[in-house]
Amino acid sequence: MSTQHDPRAVAEEGRRLSGMEYVQAIVTGALPAPPISELIGFRLVLAEPGRAVFEMEPGPQHYNPIGSVHGGIALTLLDSAMGCAVHSVLKPGQAYTTVDMTVNFVRPVFEKTGKLRCEGKLIHAGGRVATAEGRVWDGAGTLIAHGSETCLIMAVPGTPA
Repeated sequence: MSTQHDPRAVAEEGRRLSGMEYVQAIVTGALPAPPISELIGFRLVLAEPGRAVFEMEPGPQHYNPIGSVHGGIALTLLDSAMGCAVHSVLKPGQAYTTVDMTVNFVRPVFEKTGKLRCEGKLIHAGGRVATAEGRVWDGAGTLIAHGSETCLIMAVPGTPA
């Protein structure tokens, strides 16, 4: 792994920030992206309150045994975008975890599909539960997959919430 930052230390630093400050710091490069971004090859390119956008270029390293990009790639993009949309409205000392996720795949992805763009939008954020929806498109704007998720909002032990 070529990541030079301890992801646990970065997460600890992020807990002192609001969710919006944290995701924005990843977009600007003030904080490093998590190792999963490097592993899969996606990047957070935009973060606003209640909204997050990721992009990636699928390649042969993402292929499954049947000759297309594994559906887990679109699922991971969706989980990341919807999760960051939720994260963007958290207070310092709060965290979230995905509780439930539903994904609908409407088109296959291949290397020739080109750049994928995934947008997550917050639907609702309460004191303990948040919901979000997301969509993945190819470069021509064709829908690839869409989904929704429910997240549990919690206080991080040892930090003020």
